[in-house]
Amino acid sequence: MLCLLALLYYPWNLIGVFGVETDEIKSVLAMEGESVTLNTDVSVTQRNKILWKFGDQGVLIALLDDNEVSLFNGTEGQFRDRLQLDSQTGSLTVTNTRTTDSGLYELNIKGGSGDRVKKFSVTVYSRLLIPVVTRDSSQCSSSSSSSYCSLLCSVVNVSDVTLSWYKGNSLLSSISVSHLISSVSLHLEVEYQDNNTYSCVLNNPIRNQTKHLDISQLCQPCSEIHCCGVTEAVIRLAITVLLGVAVVAFVINDIRSRNAV
Repeated sequence: MLCLLALLYYPWNLIGVFGVETDEIKSVLAMEGESVTLNTDVSVTQRNKILWKFGDQGVLIALLDDNEVSLFNGTEGQFRDRLQLDSQTGSLTVTNTRTTDSGLYELNIKGGSGDRVKKFSVTVYSRLLIPVVTRDSSQCSSSSSSSYCSLLCSVVNVSDVTLSWYKGNSLLSSISVSHLISSVSLHLEVEYQDNNTYSCVLNNPIRNQTKHLDISQLCQPCSEIHCCGVTEAVIRLAITVLLGVAVVAFVINDIRSRNAV
């Protein structure tokens, strides 16, 4: 009964000893290869011990006990030689980040005004390559008379990105992928005489890569392509005929020389 009365009249004493303050999860975004610092926002006088844990299993990766720093490699050496811990504040830095560093980081602050927990959701995005724009060569068949140039903008080995076609600053079309995919392409048709500015953009929440389109260089009317193709075929046929005539002449001349002897 006495314990119950004490609990009712002095609840703050229990909070000071056992209570744990939990902040909202803070989202942190980074590009592969960059460094990420997770700040504790505490001073030396506000803590006795700081622990950093990673992942759903809460694997201990860093410890600050008074002013003594201890760093751990994580599961299967994931963080080997890539962790730094500020000996004053306990802020954690992950260098040369990788996509596998994405996940939940939990900070436990012990001492001072009471135990506290802070959580960080870190997402590391893969580096972005410049998209490749190619012409759909199947468009120009022998019977084609289209006045449009068919194009494909492509990227390979990407995840969590959006691929888009723009006409000037206006979005024409886009496609998004959330999981790792070997390749993704987006189609566009433009007129041969179109003087507008087109661009293909690959982006994630942090960065983007843009490929600007030069229609005059990439697109030629099908008739010109067919013309060039026929001319090339005629030239090759003529060379083949000439070589055949030369070989026949050589054989006849060789036979006559042998008969003369």
